[in-house]
Amino acid sequence: MGQVATYGVTALDGVAFGLLLFVVAAGLALVFGVMDVLNMAHGTLYLLGTYLAYLLTDGSLIALIAALTAGVAAGALGGAVLAAALRPLAGRDHLDQALATLGIAFLAADGLAGVFGAAPLAADPPMVLAGRVDIAGHGYPVYRLVFIAVAAAVAVALQWVVRRTTAGLMLRATVSDPAMAAATGIRTGRVRVAALAVGGALAVTAGVLGAPLLGPAPGVDTSVLVLSLIVVVLGGAGSIPATLAAALLVGQVQTLGVLAAATVAPFALFSALFAVLVLRGQAAAPTMARPA
Repeated sequence: MGQVATYGVTALDGVAFGLLLFVVAAGLALVFGVMDVLNMAHGTLYLLGTYLAYLLTDGSLIALIAALTAGVAAGALGGAVLAAALRPLAGRDHLDQALATLGIAFLAADGLAGVFGAAPLAADPPMVLAGRVDIAGHGYPVYRLVFIAVAAAVAVALQWVVRRTTAGLMLRATVSDPAMAAATGIRTGRVRVAALAVGGALAVTAGVLGAPLLGPAPGVDTSVLVLSLIVVVLGGAGSIPATLAAALLVGQVQTLGVLAAATVAPFALFSALFAVLVLRGQAAAPTMARPA
């Protein structure tokens, strides 16, 4: 019974971690879907959010709200600046864009390390959410439960915006057929900048909220970026529910899978990634006409 409870609590940790990855990956998928840009600086935006949480939170809810406000503003500004920086690369292939954003990521990460040092830092949750509740005999952090609820609400809100609002309609039109969208009067340039701004805001917000789970430290940006890329590949860049399902799967592999089979779990994750890439490559390949 105790082992079952341990696995259940670990699975709940996997949900929390998966939802954290979802918020980051949703922004990454948005940028890739709208701008066709592989933003390798996306993980650095998450890292920036964790440092903002470390700087601005003081154990109160008001401080957390202030950190979130600053995070949204910083992420949106960072996304807009990145859009301007990538404008000269419009029409270039993904490798050029990836290398450019990777260079930006290295510079930003080095700058953060220079300011905050190379040691991991602690970002504590607000005192009112710092307690634990009993779940099957395990003391489970209240903040993680609150985070699960907030991240789930973000997922619902994103799906509603994309499917039910005018902004979502313009977004989907720009992704589907930019030329036709522009012909109907949609300012596709503004939509692209807005996509980068929203994607950046999501990444930094995830960092602020997720700092007590995966806090500020050099290398966190790379880990989050790699796992978010896996989520985007598994879920695709065009569906919020599919991205959410992929993020939850990765979260379970990274927590429950590691507990059950620590040596096999990483291989299982990358095996699934490889299988998806192979299947999509075969589906995209032109079918050969059979001789008469």
